[in-house]
Parts: sequence; structure tokens; C-alpha cells
Amino acid sequence: MSETIATRAAYGEALVALAEEYPELVVLDADLSGSTMTKGFAKAHPKRFFNMGIAEANMTGVAAGLAACGKKPFCNTFAMFAAGRAWEQVRNSIAYPRLNVKVVGSHGGLSVGEDGATHQCIEDYAIMRAIPGMLVLSPCDGPEMRLAVKALLDYDGPAYMRLGRLAVDSVTDEVPGYKFELGKGVTLRDGSDVTIVATGMMVQMAMQAAELLQEQGVDARVLDFHTIKPLDEALLLKAAKETRCIVTTEEHNVIGGLGAAVCEYLSGVCPVPVVRHGVNDEFGRSGKAQAVLEAFNLTPAAIAEKAAEALALKR
Repeated sequence: MSETIATRAAYGEALVALAEEYPELVVLDADLSGSTMTKGFAKAHPKRFFNMGIAEANMTGVAAGLAACGKKPFCNTFAMFAAGRAWEQVRNSIAYPRLNVKVVGSHGGLSVGEDGATHQCIEDYAIMRAIPGMLVLSPCDGPEMRLAVKALLDYDGPAYMRLGRLAVDSVTDEVPGYKFELGKGVTLRDGSDVTIVATGMMVQMAMQAAELLQEQGVDARVLDFHTIKPLDEALLLKAAKETRCIVTTEEHNVIGGLGAAVCEYLSGVCPVPVVRHGVNDEFGRSGKAQAVLEAFNLTPAAIAEKAAEALALKR
């Protein structure tokens, strides 16, 4: 039976589970360990955990210094603060010298819910994608998150990873032959009529949308792009050539994120219709997470509607 767990919780578990295998691992937090779920690591390895207080820019600079000394820092705060308040330090202190720091942004997207528009970060993919050499990740479920943490520990270089607040159903553990690799997407469901490219919690919705489409006689392929940068160009090109139309779905602004990355690539090599699904260039608002997602049409039914649009444009 698949588990239901927030990716932030799976992330916290992975840090503790991998601590002995990776003695260079150190964890920094901006006084949010109860929310980012680094509290387990703090309890298990107090000498390797640093609560930097509400000083995200300073925390990022300290992480850079630790990396320069051979440590493997995971730097934690909310996505809004990691991508916003500390962006200059991420760019200049971590990415420019290409230091081995993992910047982890929890509570990304509209599903933060009641915290409202100021904390519902829908720009982090775009902001971090724009930094040269920055790897950008958004795992969709608990099993994928645990594999992502280990992969990041083995990866030498700067990276940004988004965590989600809500508990989500696991889907990747039920896919035969599933394999996690940084920079490589995964085919969760094959199909010949349209391809749905999803990231983060929209992967689960994409799978549900594919079921809705199946009832309508549409055979939808679902690709899990846990890595937004670098994009898996080979898998994307194969899907574009075989299904001839694409839908992208993300809990992010449609400008600058996964959909933009897909359009940027395919426009030059295989210009097929690409319909982007996400937040339509507007701020979020406060409310219960599920109600907010529905208000902004981040639902399986809305993805299925976008697939119908893509199919209508297909030649």
C-alpha cells in the first residue's frame, strides 16, 4: 500500500537516515525546523545542525563558507525566503563560485494555503532557473524525495529543491522499473495522443487527469519531470515527436517555470503545440489549501481540459 506523506516530511526523514553515510552533511535552518522538518536531524545530530535564526541571507553565506571547507550543507527555509530574501547570496556566494550547497525551499506553491499570497511562492522555479549552473528540483512524493536527497548528496554543485507542505499520495513507488536520476524525467504512464509533463504535486493530478482522459477515449502519456533544470531534453523530444502535442502542469506561475522551459526547448527542435497549465500570472490568496488550488484551477479536471486544447491544436 502506498504511503501518504508530505515531501517535507520525507525530506526530514531522509536527512536523518543518510547522516551516518555522509558525515560531511550539515544542516542549517532559519528558525523553521518544525516546518521544514529538519528538527529530526537537529535532535539526532545536534553538533551538525545550525539554527541561524531569522537571518536567511546570513545563513546562506555561512552555508557557502561551510561548503568551502569541505562540508555538504543543506540550507533550509521557506521557498519564498530562499528564492526571495536570500537570492543575492544564493547567486553570488553559492552559485557564482559553484559551491556545493543545497538550497531547500519548503512550503512552495499555493498549497501553503492559509499563509496567503506573501508566502505562496509561485516564482521559485523561474528565479532559480535563471541562475547559471543552478540545478532545480521539485520531487512529487515521499519515495522520490528520499531518492532526491541521496542524489543531491552525491552531486557536487549548487542546487535548489522545493518541498511541499501538504501530505500527498505516493505514485512513483508503483511504477515498474522506476529509477531516479538527476536531470532525467520518468515516464509514469505511456500514451499516444497527448503528453502531460508534470512536476511536484501536479504529478499526482496529472495521473488523475490521464484517467479522466481515458474515459473520454484519449490516451495520455504522463512524464514526471522532478528535475526542471537541466531539462530531460531527450525524453521530451521523444514525447513531442510521438504524441505531437504537450501539456505542462506546475504549482507555479506559467511564466518562467516548467512550461517555459519546455517551450524554450521544443520551439527550436520540434515545434508542436504546448499548452501551459499553472498559476496564470497572479498572486495567490489565503484559504484552505484544497480550496485555493481549486480556485486557481490546479485540478485534474483542469489538466484534462488543457489536454483537450492541445489536441485541438494538433496537426
